[in-house]
Amino acid sequence: MFQRLQNIEAEISKLNNVLFALKATDIQKYGTNYESLSTDAALRAERIACQLRNLVFITEQSGKDDYLKLAADAQGITISSEDGILSITLPGLLPKRRIRTNTAFLHEPLNFVLQEYLKNHNLSLYQDCVVCFSQVYDKSLSRQRIRDYDNLEFKQILDTIAAYVLLDDTGLFCDSYHTTELGERDYTVVYIMEKSAFPVWVKSRRERLETISEIL
Repeated sequence: MFQRLQNIEAEISKLNNVLFALKATDIQKYGTNYESLSTDAALRAERIACQLRNLVFITEQSGKDDYLKLAADAQGITISSEDGILSITLPGLLPKRRIRTNTAFLHEPLNFVLQEYLKNHNLSLYQDCVVCFSQVYDKSLSRQRIRDYDNLEFKQILDTIAAYVLLDDTGLFCDSYHTTELGERDYTVVYIMEKSAFPVWVKSRRERLETISEIL
C-alpha cells in the first residue's frame, strides 16, 4: 500500500510539473507545444484517477459498483432514449493515445452505466443503424481547440457501446456520422438510431443549430 501511494505521489508531482509548463506556454505562438503538454497532463490525470480508484477497491467494505456509479456521475455519463434514438452523454473526448495508457478511467464507468440502463430498459439490439458522434466545445474558448475527427478517440468508445446495444459495429450493420457543435461546456454525445430515422433526425438537428446560430 505504501509503495502504491508513493507511485501516485510521484505521478502527481510530474503532473504539477506539466501544469507549470502549461502556464508558461504561449498558446498562440507555441500551439503544438501546448497541445502536447495538455494531452500529457490529461493522460497523467487519467492514470492517477485509475490508480486511486484501485485503492478504493482494495477494501471489502467498498463495493466496486457503488464507486463506479459515483465515478459515472462525476464524469457526467448519462443515457436516455426517445423515439427509438439512444443518447449517451460522455466527457469531451481526448486525442488518440500516442502512448500506451490505462483507458479504464472512462470505460469502466461507461460499462457500468450501460449495464444498469439495460437492467431497467427493454432495448433491442440495433441491427441496421447509424452511430452519430457529436463533439460539443465550450463556445467561450478558442476555436483552435476544435480537432479533426480522425484525431479523436472514437473507436474504443464505440467498441464499449457496441458490446451492449449493437448487433455489430462493422460497416455491414452500422454507419457513422460526426458533427461538431458549440455549447456551454465540453462534452460528447453519441446518438444511435435505425438508418430509417437518420434523415429526419439530421434535418431537425441542422435546423435547431441554425436557429441557435441566429440567436448568437
